[in-house]
Amino acid sequence: MQSTQQQPPLNTLPLIPKLDSLLIELLQSLSPEEWQAPTVAKLWTVKDVAAHMLDTTLRGISISRDGFFGEKAENIHSYTDLVAFLNNLNMNWTNAAKRISPQLLISLLQQSCKEYYAHLQTLDLYVPAVFSVAWAGQETSPNWFHIAREYTEKFIHQQQIRDAVSKQALLTKELFLPFIDTFMYALPHTYRNVNAATGATVKVIVTSEAGGEWKICKEESGWQLVPSIAAESDATLSVSPNIVWKLFSKSMQPQDALPFVELAGDKTLAATALQMVSVMA
Repeated sequence: MQSTQQQPPLNTLPLIPKLDSLLIELLQSLSPEEWQAPTVAKLWTVKDVAAHMLDTTLRGISISRDGFFGEKAENIHSYTDLVAFLNNLNMNWTNAAKRISPQLLISLLQQSCKEYYAHLQTLDLYVPAVFSVAWAGQETSPNWFHIAREYTEKFIHQQQIRDAVSKQALLTKELFLPFIDTFMYALPHTYRNVNAATGATVKVIVTSEAGGEWKICKEESGWQLVPSIAAESDATLSVSPNIVWKLFSKSMQPQDALPFVELAGDKTLAATALQMVSVMA
């Protein structure tokens, strides 16, 4: 059962069915050629990305609901080891899924997405999740953050498909703002090794009505997210939604993003934000 405590900092759970519904509508509209279109996810086609989404949904149900882990992560001694393990899992699945028809992929996604959402609704939002959000530097994470991470996974992969086939994007305030709000939890972790005077601030501005502002401050304990107020920051990065979803998911390299962003104040300090990666990569 869900906790009776107040709403969590991020409450993405109610948006998941809408995102799932939009995915099914999108996949049902694709032509055979569009299923094979390349995506920004490097070697993956649209069909590969859809297959990966099925894999992560099935794994989520199996692990979180059923307590079945399948292949266990062994000999994991670092973040790099964990990413390598996950990349191997992902590639094994997408290679095998080449045998599955697009029609069957859609059917399996419809059913599994419903089952996974039903399970997520049963979680206490404040107890530790089965996995931490490692890209935010956390060793344990509450379920509300785990669910928000799942929301970003659903968002980013659907956006990759939409980008590949030039379909209407998900960059609306309703859907995009919770996505980028979750991603920004990685900002303090990105600056963890950056030395600056106590009180130094960095602001990231995502432009347009769908975006917003996020600010971190260097405190004695390290960099922390703080409310973004009107006061000037020591360093500012401004970037559009259409660039930021690619940049922070490692679908675009920082050097390639530079012509499309604006750096102000201490530009070296601001440019560190370009290195943020809010996915396991």
